[in-house]
Amino acid sequence: MSETRTAAPPSAPYAGDAAKAAVRPRQGLALLVIATAQLMVVLDATITNVALPRIQDALHFSGANLSWVVNAYALAFGGLLLLGGRAGDLLGRRRMFVVGLLVFSAASLVGGFATTQAWLLAARAVQGAGGAIVAPAALSLIVTTFPEGRPRARAMGVYSAMSVAGGAIGLVAGGLLVDYASWRWVLFVNVPVGLAAALLAPLVLAGAPRLAGRLDIPGALTGTAGVAALVYGLSAAATGPDGASHWGDAKVVVTLTAGMVLLAAFGLIEARSRHALLPGRLLRDRGRLGANLVMAGLGTVLFGAFFFLILFVQEIWGYSAIRAGVAFLPLTVAVLAGSAVASALLPRVGARPLLLVGCAACAGGLYWLSLLTEHAGYVGGLLAPTLVTGAGLGLLFVPLPLVALAGVAESDSGVASSLLNAGRQVGGAVGLAVLSTVAWTGAAHAHGAYRHALVVGFDRAFAVAAGISVATFFVTLALIRVRRTGAQPAR
Repeated sequence: MSETRTAAPPSAPYAGDAAKAAVRPRQGLALLVIATAQLMVVLDATITNVALPRIQDALHFSGANLSWVVNAYALAFGGLLLLGGRAGDLLGRRRMFVVGLLVFSAASLVGGFATTQAWLLAARAVQGAGGAIVAPAALSLIVTTFPEGRPRARAMGVYSAMSVAGGAIGLVAGGLLVDYASWRWVLFVNVPVGLAAALLAPLVLAGAPRLAGRLDIPGALTGTAGVAALVYGLSAAATGPDGASHWGDAKVVVTLTAGMVLLAAFGLIEARSRHALLPGRLLRDRGRLGANLVMAGLGTVLFGAFFFLILFVQEIWGYSAIRAGVAFLPLTVAVLAGSAVASALLPRVGARPLLLVGCAACAGGLYWLSLLTEHAGYVGGLLAPTLVTGAGLGLLFVPLPLVALAGVAESDSGVASSLLNAGRQVGGAVGLAVLSTVAWTGAAHAHGAYRHALVVGFDRAFAVAAGISVATFFVTLALIRVRRTGAQPAR
């Protein structure tokens, strides 16, 4: 059974000499740059969602086409992650980190000036491409910048908190920008942040020589197209608010079939390629496989369950966009607290106990949310279960990347990071499609007033999300075996 080393022993010295102490300020700045870039990429989804009604009015989007403001970003981001990760390995992670930030910032600037639908959608797709370069580079830079043990655990705690808290921060920031400035500022705000991070990165992040090898073009084409087709098909498949199912639509069936065929071809190409985009050695470790499966399950919770939570407070309780964002700020605090606890405990207890407790907390919090009613109060109905769920997420998102990247050669850290990000992205697409189908089907068949029917559907979605969290608990139990000290993962 696979064993994965995730942290150095508690007694391992880190601040024992002046040379190491001297690099701490620089490492603090490095973490600030990496965390800022990650926050910018992940909050894009919610900060843009808040602005969708204003974008629809300004650029005259139809209801069906409006979803492409989100999907154009998601497709490019999810489809290009593996390619972006491998590019970082071969061309230099710091270099690609800066390139990705500049691409993201430029696309944000151009999109903010959009006067037509095609203009905005093209800019959103380029934003997604920039994000697909930044995200794996940021995670692999954590691993290569911070020594194993407490420093890396702390850094991963900050990175993970930004990854999860970005959604809630985006709600508040998006509401403020839309109400007091313009929808265009949800894009413009990325420009100074991205440029500042890009300018600081060469000063505070260590460079690395280019590695030998070349990009696997056939693998890149089939892998990118396969993931994009899968994400698109799942996004289009979900049952809509009218209760109509789209799983049998010809467009959905063709797209999902094409995605599976392309991914099968990608697997065959990778098995035979000398310069594989996704080397098979990365999937042979059971702990790493388990970490990626758990991350895919958590993508369901983040993309699916919280999508319906936002709808619940706005549609059922009548919250404004800003009030909804403020209502979820305690979730952010819970995530930060959970991440801090995980960072402190990881070198002492290892990853597995934290993962098991985190999965259980997420399952419990989501089941609690499935008991919500239209007459529930904020504190008992929403605040308490989201605090439990947020704490569980904080406990999970610190050890998961460490398990997924433990024992990975530096030459593969970029693609291993992109695999973890791709798992969350594809898991999110699966989760949103499945939970949307559950929610809207439940609402369509519920008896009673419209608001009550919505509550019935949303509660069923939360219950299914809780079941998925239970599944991640058993995946952790079966596949992830860790020890605090010792050798590299057993093969």
